[in-house]
Amino acid sequence: MADGARPIDPGVDIGHVHLKVADLERSLDFYCGVLGFELMQRFGAEAAFISAGGHHHHIGLNTWQSRGGSPPPPGSTGLFHTAIRYPSRAALADALRRLVEARVPLEGASDHGVSEALYLADPDGNGVELYWDRPREEWPQPAEGEKVHMYTRPLDVEALLAEAVHP
Repeated sequence: MADGARPIDPGVDIGHVHLKVADLERSLDFYCGVLGFELMQRFGAEAAFISAGGHHHHIGLNTWQSRGGSPPPPGSTGLFHTAIRYPSRAALADALRRLVEARVPLEGASDHGVSEALYLADPDGNGVELYWDRPREEWPQPAEGEKVHMYTRPLDVEALLAEAVHP
């Protein structure tokens, strides 16, 4: 931490992400149709707000500056990914089942010790991480001087998928 800097209030969290998309319908098909978010409000073909659990919105989607646009080229700056946290391993397994059924390819799957994560891209090439956090008591013990110890190891996707509840 920079000299003299005070830590942020521990109650602060990330409220929502707002994504520029090329095609609103295509994005709604992915985020609502595949992942299962609920459409909360829509502004014609220009913007939509979606959520999990009835919150006003977790994700905003808009075409205001991006209708028909292409993803940013490799080597450019921008959002690396949006991380969507699931409440349990079973819920993450259900998300994986949805991806498999919709034939959405994974770009990666990792065990980070503190969490398990699936990595993919949305229809606009935006990175998406779907993950669940293990209970704190199961986190790997940090080395002296560290507050947390994370790593990246392959995730057993087949074992995760086996935990999915089939509708």
